Amino acid sequence: MKCFNFSNKEKNNEQRAIQSNSVRSTSTSISTDLDLKPFGSEFNSQNVLEFSTASSAKSFAILSQRQSNLREFTFSELKAATKNFSRTLMIGEGGFGGVYKAVIRSTDDLHKKIDVAIKQLSRRGLQGHKEWVTEVNVLGVVEHPNLVKLLGYCAEDDERGIQRLLIYEYMPNRSVQDHLSNRFRTPLPWGTRMRIAQDTARGLAYLHEGMDFQIIFRDFKSSNILLDEQWVAKLSDFGLARLGPSDGLSHVSTAVVGTIGYAAPEYIQTGHLTSKSDVWSYGVFLYELITGRRPLDRNRPKGEQKLLEWVRPHLSNLRKFELILDPRLEGKYSLKSAQKLAAVANRCLVRQSKSRPKMSEVLEMVNRIVETTDIGSPLPPMKILAPEDDFIESKRERLKRRFVDPIIGERGCLNWQTWRPKSVNTF
Repeated sequence: MKCFNFSNKEKNNEQRAIQSNSVRSTSTSISTDLDLKPFGSEFNSQNVLEFSTASSAKSFAILSQRQSNLREFTFSELKAATKNFSRTLMIGEGGFGGVYKAVIRSTDDLHKKIDVAIKQLSRRGLQGHKEWVTEVNVLGVVEHPNLVKLLGYCAEDDERGIQRLLIYEYMPNRSVQDHLSNRFRTPLPWGTRMRIAQDTARGLAYLHEGMDFQIIFRDFKSSNILLDEQWVAKLSDFGLARLGPSDGLSHVSTAVVGTIGYAAPEYIQTGHLTSKSDVWSYGVFLYELITGRRPLDRNRPKGEQKLLEWVRPHLSNLRKFELILDPRLEGKYSLKSAQKLAAVANRCLVRQSKSRPKMSEVLEMVNRIVETTDIGSPLPPMKILAPEDDFIESKRERLKRRFVDPIIGERGCLNWQTWRPKSVNTF
């Protein structure tokens, strides 16, 4: 396959970009969590991005010899498919740029048209370029039913500037985070949440143990879990992924990245990255499915803002445990399976990373819970909205995205010079 690397000019440009006051997230969904922060830190942030572009590209050089089925699109093709990147077709937006719904002709059958999501990197600098390269290099060779499929890319440089785009399969049922929030009136049924827990565990287990090399996802969270038309959950946004440690090494040393609230405590403290960092994030996500709450929510009362701290005293007995179940479920859940899922989460959230189970072991535990639980029939496909209605931001969300803070910076992204990891409270 074509493995993308960086020229010296790009690296020099990036060094200049490092001196700016803030960095932007590459998440494909609009986040309103502007005041997330490390456990115990005094500073707020949603994402903390690393700046080692060259090392990230080098870490995926191993993939360059593998066959890729990615299609290379021209910018004119994608411009036509998105009607010149019309805002009426925009279904998401982040610091990197916009995501557009479009229709293209299938590579396998030119008479067949398929829905796709096109992510366009902003041309206003190199922010997100490293993540774009990583995404192409990873998803160009990695394929699994629980990973969002990358169909192709566009990389053109001309008088109009740098054009970097990614073309994915379209996921009509949006992200798990969208459904756990109040964005949709109908909450995710308990059975669907169980299947999502199973799907995501299967996807992570494949990345960690299903190939002759290991990939650490590093940004596992509910907004990066998308749902297809049959409600199958798939991991998306691999821009922060890293290859696991080489033989004989226990970890990968790297700057702290990802979304605060999901990041493993030892990773925040030391920058030592292992697959067990993803296992911790998965444990947090299980409690998100159980409670319907985000890992950190400053809009809640002080004692309920940190999810893991809030659930801890409710785990001692059944009566207390019922109090943390998502009230939007209105009692329509299996209490026994919820308790078992919480027990799996607790195994993932052990303080010592070496004591956490591998994702293949986690998957086995979740499979046993699903097999012994009546989870009902899958949801019918969600009604496909018209493009102009597919993603409607509230006035409050628009205001939050414009928010500027002297510490956080524009769009709520951390001013990297001010952030220092502090002591970590573990679960």
